Amino acid sequence: MFKRFVETLGALLFARRGVFLALFVLLTALLAASSSRLQVDAGFEKMIPLEHEYMQTFMEYRNTFGGANRVLVALRQHEGDIYNAGFMARLKAATDEVFFIPGVDRATVTSLFTPNVRFIEVVEDGFAGGNVIPADFEGNARDLETVRENVLKSGRVGRLVSNDHRAAMITAELLEIDPNTGERLDYLAVARQLEELRERHAADGLDVHIIGFAKAVGDITDGARGVLMFFLVAFAITAVLLFFYSGSAKLAALTLLCAMVPVVWLMGLLPVIGFGIDPMSILVPFLIFAIGVSHAVQMTHAWRLEIMAGAVPLEGARGAFRRLFLPGSMALTTTVVGFLVIMRIDIDMVRELALTAALGVGLILITNMLLLPVLLSFTRLDEKALKRSMAAETKDHWLWSRLRGLAEPKRATVVLLIAAVLVGAATWKSRDLRTGDLGHGIPELHEDSRYNQDAAAIVDSFSIGVDVLSVIVQTQGVDGACTDFEIMDTIDRFEMTMRGVHGVQSVVGLPGVAKTINAGWNEGSPAWRVLSRNPAVLAQSVTPVDTGTGLLNTDCSAMQVLIFTRDHEGPTISHVIREVKAFREAHRTENLDFLLASGNVGVMAATNEAVDAASMAILVMVFGAISLLFFLEFRSWRATLCIILPLMIAAVFCNALMALLGIGLKVSTLPVVAIAVGIGVDYGIYFYERMSHRFEHGDSLPDAFYQALAQRGTAVMFTATTMAVGVGTWTFSALKFQADMGLVMALMFLINMLGALLLLPSIAALLLGDEAKKSKAAVSG
Repeated sequence: MFKRFVETLGALLFARRGVFLALFVLLTALLAASSSRLQVDAGFEKMIPLEHEYMQTFMEYRNTFGGANRVLVALRQHEGDIYNAGFMARLKAATDEVFFIPGVDRATVTSLFTPNVRFIEVVEDGFAGGNVIPADFEGNARDLETVRENVLKSGRVGRLVSNDHRAAMITAELLEIDPNTGERLDYLAVARQLEELRERHAADGLDVHIIGFAKAVGDITDGARGVLMFFLVAFAITAVLLFFYSGSAKLAALTLLCAMVPVVWLMGLLPVIGFGIDPMSILVPFLIFAIGVSHAVQMTHAWRLEIMAGAVPLEGARGAFRRLFLPGSMALTTTVVGFLVIMRIDIDMVRELALTAALGVGLILITNMLLLPVLLSFTRLDEKALKRSMAAETKDHWLWSRLRGLAEPKRATVVLLIAAVLVGAATWKSRDLRTGDLGHGIPELHEDSRYNQDAAAIVDSFSIGVDVLSVIVQTQGVDGACTDFEIMDTIDRFEMTMRGVHGVQSVVGLPGVAKTINAGWNEGSPAWRVLSRNPAVLAQSVTPVDTGTGLLNTDCSAMQVLIFTRDHEGPTISHVIREVKAFREAHRTENLDFLLASGNVGVMAATNEAVDAASMAILVMVFGAISLLFFLEFRSWRATLCIILPLMIAAVFCNALMALLGIGLKVSTLPVVAIAVGIGVDYGIYFYERMSHRFEHGDSLPDAFYQALAQRGTAVMFTATTMAVGVGTWTFSALKFQADMGLVMALMFLINMLGALLLLPSIAALLLGDEAKKSKAAVSG
């Protein structure tokens, strides 16, 4: 049935090749024009698993306690402390600038100059308080000394004022929807305004440190703009290698053209279907180009073989089409399946990446399997190019003669024993693979990037750090839970427990603040730094705490405990989360529950758990779907194993490489395995399709493998090497995640190639020996 379909499609394609070519040109022109409307589309909510338990809590209480989409701006004096008129003027100006940035939730803007920063002190008549910076502040020496005293009374040292009093911070929450326009917030515009703020105040002699999701998006996007340079470098390298490989400038140009067309189509289709391009998926066009080159090389290689056999261009194109349409379509279909399986992760950005990549690979099926044969049917090689092609085809036959022996049982056993040892070592090393971020700062950027240096400077200057896990203590059926001793005591014990957890820097909660206030009512005596069992006294301790502190809501039915962690590495987050869950299980009642989680660490915890839960399922689904497709194509479980086992071994090596290089398993790196499997499967399919064809002609397994190498081996080696060199240039990128992915993928391309050249015939020698003999006997009979 498949063969009849290919024959019918081929007859239609080449009978109307002029019409099809005109349609391809028209479609390319239209989509190229559409691609000019493509925009960067970044969003905070796109990066998080909204259906996760933690994110349900996050979304429910984000309007009450704030979310995790914060901006932190720290201004630091070069010399002296912050208590001088010049610094205060610049801090006030910076606060106003942050306040008026579009998309900022103005109620959450916090600095020494905002009215939600107050102090409380014990006086003779009880308590007194006010704004840290009084409304009549003029910047004279007396006012500055008053501010110094108020800062110490406010307890904001280490939070809004650095521990050495040489820096002050401004914080604000960002809204996902810009209230001025009603559109999704333009994070790049926010990042630009923050950078302009930095430049203005740096010109006044201050060090300005800015972090937050919007600034990270801006810096990643700036780094992603350098992706074009790497694309051009990869394009140039590929062009040179293609020329030396094919011996023809025409064939090299056609290969590059048909690898670029699906990229142009993809960029044009995204605005049509309402998609933009996320900075984290900026590498997808690279991958589409690399996959396109891989399959285009196979098609041009098959066409050259037909031409060298004496066929005219049109007949050569028909022969190449008949040979490669089925295996090429199968290979591309399995790659599409590999990408689509990633959509199991309930994160919009990952789903968009998977859908975009799958769409791009689907377009390759059209351009490389239909457009390229049509173009080849019009192509003529001159005599010199033909001679160079013939020389290129014969130069590797000495290598194929040596590799032929791998399809014999004795040599195959040796290869598989060596492979087993290497797989054992890789499996052992892959146990070190961790989920989540590794290292300080954001792993998408290098440690010496401006953003990560800013994050390190803020961590060094302030006590709270930049990583916070918010636990919401929810009460039900309790009126005035803040004055219920049992509830407050349980929360207090939770605070004390978490302070002793490894990886926790500090903890802030309502009971801790209430105990300090209670001591204040009793002349500041440390003996009174306790929670009273008397509801009236407890109410007296809680009443001064305003809802603006983010520690409680208006009716005290929910209270927030802020846990500041030392870092946001995956192991640290998982350990802290386990301790929170352990306390919750031990102290949960009908009236009291500890809900995880908000804060940026809560978002990371949810994302890490979503990735961790999906990682194994994705592998199982990828290999399961690919195995089913192979079995339907070749109708043999032995043949399926011959192709699948090298891919499984490559996946183990991929995990080991990531562990060895210190790359965590997270949203941006999880697709690597599926990508490597999706691309690596091409080699196995192309080889085995030729081997099965030779079985039908009565060849033995070693002879069938030799013929497969002679027809497909050079193309496989070339494409693997070319793609490895192309993505290898990513290691010089300003984006660390691009550099890491480039290194891992370059190695994976080579590992997949070696798997097809070495492991496939060795596995086949043990599994297919009998089938090959039966096929040969059937032909002889």
